[in-house]
Amino acid sequence: MGKYTAFKLPLKSLGTGTHEFEYHLDKQFFVNMESADVHDADLSVKLTVQYNGDFYTLDFHIEGEVVLICDRCLDDLHFPIDTDYHIVVKYGEDYNDDNDEVLEIPESDNTLNVAYMIYDTVVLAIPIKHVHPLGKCNRQMSAMLKKHRARTNDEDSDLENDLIDEIDNLDAESSSDGGSDPRWNALKKLSGDDNISE
Repeated sequence: MGKYTAFKLPLKSLGTGTHEFEYHLDKQFFVNMESADVHDADLSVKLTVQYNGDFYTLDFHIEGEVVLICDRCLDDLHFPIDTDYHIVVKYGEDYNDDNDEVLEIPESDNTLNVAYMIYDTVVLAIPIKHVHPLGKCNRQMSAMLKKHRARTNDEDSDLENDLIDEIDNLDAESSSDGGSDPRWNALKKLSGDDNISE
């Protein structure tokens, strides 16, 4: 039995009218999808399919919780999911997903695997930055982060000051020489410029 067999929608065997399907997503679903962000999940998916004889209207409602890793403190972050997805599916000559609202599949396909539609819908409901609300992060890790940031900021400002001093010294040296850097003169000779005073 394949990883996503349970998500195959038997389109050609559906009669006209409304049909409902339910799926449950857990950790294994996201492992199969090779998701790096979702470490666990408890999601229920309700799919309503309306078939009018010409096309299928698919309405997904996904609700539950996923477990992510907090970008700030690296502890588990329980993130609620409550999202919907709507798409129209119709038969055509070939597979075509150019339109965001209409999916065309070949006449030869008896089923439609909705696993990737569900996965994409969940992933799009997760923010790019995974962080606990203010004050909810692991206190020890937050303290270490603050300490590290303070040290890094001091080192950065020291480095910046050193670089400014070094640039000032270079400017002072070149202006005290009264002439140009001899390396430029050598380069100008190579280019054939003979009007250089040494």
